[in-house]
Amino acid sequence: MNKNNLPIFFAIAMAFGILIGAFFTGQSTTLSKSSLNEQKVKRLINFIEQDYVDEVNTDELLDGAIAQMLTKLDPHSVYIPKENLQAVTENMQGNFVGIGVQFRIIEDSITVVHPMKGGPSIKKGIKAGDRILIADSDTLYGKGIGNGQVLKTLKGAPNTEVKLKVYRKSNDSLFDVTVERGKVNIKSVDIAYMLNDSIGYIKLDRFARNTYKEFKESLTILKELGMTDLVLDLRGNGGGFIDIANKIVDEFLEDDKLIVFTKNNGGEINESFATERGDFEDGGLYVLMDENSASASEIVAGALQDNDKGIIVGRRSFGKGLVQEEMDLGDGSAVRLTTARYYTPTGRSIQKPYKKPSKEDENGLSGNASSSQVNYGSEVENRYKNGELLNRDSIKIVDSLKYTTPKGKIVYGGGGIVPDVFVPIDTSSYISTYYYAYLNDFAFKYVDNNRTKLSGIRIDEFIKSFDDDNKVSNTFLSKIKDFQPSMLTKQKLRKFLKATIARELFNDQGLYRMNHLDDKMILKVLELEKK
Repeated sequence: MNKNNLPIFFAIAMAFGILIGAFFTGQSTTLSKSSLNEQKVKRLINFIEQDYVDEVNTDELLDGAIAQMLTKLDPHSVYIPKENLQAVTENMQGNFVGIGVQFRIIEDSITVVHPMKGGPSIKKGIKAGDRILIADSDTLYGKGIGNGQVLKTLKGAPNTEVKLKVYRKSNDSLFDVTVERGKVNIKSVDIAYMLNDSIGYIKLDRFARNTYKEFKESLTILKELGMTDLVLDLRGNGGGFIDIANKIVDEFLEDDKLIVFTKNNGGEINESFATERGDFEDGGLYVLMDENSASASEIVAGALQDNDKGIIVGRRSFGKGLVQEEMDLGDGSAVRLTTARYYTPTGRSIQKPYKKPSKEDENGLSGNASSSQVNYGSEVENRYKNGELLNRDSIKIVDSLKYTTPKGKIVYGGGGIVPDVFVPIDTSSYISTYYYAYLNDFAFKYVDNNRTKLSGIRIDEFIKSFDDDNKVSNTFLSKIKDFQPSMLTKQKLRKFLKATIARELFNDQGLYRMNHLDDKMILKVLELEKK
């Protein structure tokens, strides 16, 4: 933004701040007061549009002012511009309208990585490795092609058709196909399978509208395969809808157990209880958490921990105990405004501090402290620096926020869910991000050049014996020989390469199953089972 426009930006922000401040601080909100503030903002905009010396985009100024104003509230009250709202809505609803392909731009061509299960493209015979050259009259190859242009072309209204010209490398053919756009599911369950004869595993990516349905289907299938114990992986799950989290918890808790309660600024309390619908109330349960598990993930973990159900394994969760409601602003944009706090069954808030402590509140846990935000976004990095991700004893707990579960277990509020069994971060599995581009590029080209040979291989066979002679990985290492990786790094690169090729062949199923072979949290669960 032009520096000359900053005074205007802050003037608008101040005007909006007056309006919002009257609402949030409980000052008079009569019609005349509200109308006066509204007129003030309108007049300011009119003055800028009619009299300001330079040409100004007032829409852009308003967007910036609203976003700036919300930063004064809390880190989770956010403005969603109208150009971003559709993508945000699709992600949370768990579906979009399009042709249903995962694609990647390879050498200036739109290359199908995977046609999405149940989507329009797979039904029309589109396969992994196909190049989409033309969609209707739009050319989708050549320099300058970007993801935005591709998405705009391939997405569209339901039941509309798009004519594609496709090149298939495996048999060097060019063909036309017409695909009718339809609703495509964005999966929430990344993978569900049996770790062994009795332990099932479900990985949840988020809590979207379709998540419970997918979870329930996976749970049923695993039970039919003989599952008696479940590993529910919530690592990296940033949350979603609270009612979906409640439904999932309900599968594990006995009838009438408290799951969560929320409290708004008026003190109104809303409680959620388990019902008779639970299908896994008697099964063993492990919940995997890490520093990026947040919000709805913490509702699940907190409800289970406070009801003495299952074992929480991993590291302290993110610490988000604020509830947001999406509100339409009338022009296609929206705000997600924090309207309540949620509390686990024992009554603890797990919201970590987001405001600097006042002199009266040196522990930084008060919601009425100074409005200056602490380093909220970089707290995970700080946890690593202070040793918390490596050592349980480094987790900072507050004795005044101690709670007791029905069976006498001590749990703490004030910033995330502290696990029952701690597993440190596995730094030995890291490689420099420098290598990832080479890994992804080599893995794709290897699979793309060998699709016929690889088409019949099963995932169990791949995991057990693929590249046992290191021929493929040696070829890869020879291409990066100028970087001279150490012997230890070479071993890691061989493992990462196999996992990356597995992802190209078997999607998330391949990637997760390869990574689980030496996943420290999975190994800890297996160790606990033996005990």
